[in-house]
Amino acid sequence: MHIDLRQLRHLLALHEHRSFVAAAVAVNLSQSAFSRSIQALEHSVGYQLVDRGSKDLAPTKQGQIVLDHARRLVSGARQLSNEIQQFNGLEAGEVRFGCGPAPGAGLVPKAIARFIDRYPKARVHYQVDDWQSLNKRLLTEEFEFFVADTRQFEADPEYHTQRLRPRKWHFCCRAGHPLAKLPSVTGEQLFQYPLAVTIRPPNLRKVMADLSCRPDFTPSVECENSHSLLSVVQHSNAIGTVGAYSDTFLNANGNLVLLKIEGLTEEQDELHTRYGIVCRAGYRLSPLARAMIEVIVQTDELVLEEDAYALENLAV
Repeated sequence: MHIDLRQLRHLLALHEHRSFVAAAVAVNLSQSAFSRSIQALEHSVGYQLVDRGSKDLAPTKQGQIVLDHARRLVSGARQLSNEIQQFNGLEAGEVRFGCGPAPGAGLVPKAIARFIDRYPKARVHYQVDDWQSLNKRLLTEEFEFFVADTRQFEADPEYHTQRLRPRKWHFCCRAGHPLAKLPSVTGEQLFQYPLAVTIRPPNLRKVMADLSCRPDFTPSVECENSHSLLSVVQHSNAIGTVGAYSDTFLNANGNLVLLKIEGLTEEQDELHTRYGIVCRAGYRLSPLARAMIEVIVQTDELVLEEDAYALENLAV
């Protein structure tokens, strides 16, 4: 059985886009040429790999097996090419990693800016997503590492984690909000208004539940994109949350105000981020990945005091 790496890439594109037309555009082929490539792969394997009768072109059982191997083979080929290009230095090659929405709103873009200044010929591909999705891509070797909340991985021997500096997160509202001028706000006052927050990090969810005196908490508006959520807060009476990673808050030009919440103390672990760098234990990182991690750690140290000072001056 002959397996063509290019055909495997086409199958992965079809699975990602769930459309022959969109996948063909993504890989820069005509639809007819793309369809022939998938058919040729199916002929080589001896099975239909895609259920063409389903609306989302779901993979067949055999197709799922081929997809699982395709991810590893395509990723392995990319890493091989990457390491060969990087053999004589870090002037070329590609680094692929992911990050959560919070570090993706400030820390990671700053680190990438410093990285490409240092390595202008290198290519950087990064994806902002929740930690579950990032972990799936790590396990299929699409990413070499990701930057996100490390709580789920610190005790797992299958992973290696490197903690970044903790940052405090805050409740905030728009300037002109009824709560904006109060010296402190009770939980009861807070929950008189809609909350536009992400509750995926377990520490945030616990604080929300405790303040609302409920066993669990569901926000009025939920999204993983912090920039989008803070835009909702700026244009409504909704309450949001923000951490020191967020350039969106720092660049809000006074349109957002931090709230002091009664019953919450500076020392509470739940009020601080627990972000870090997560990679697979025992897996060798490429030179560019190691360099990117080094720059992220350096940037994390550099911006800590700067962000803390800016947030302190914006607090009520």
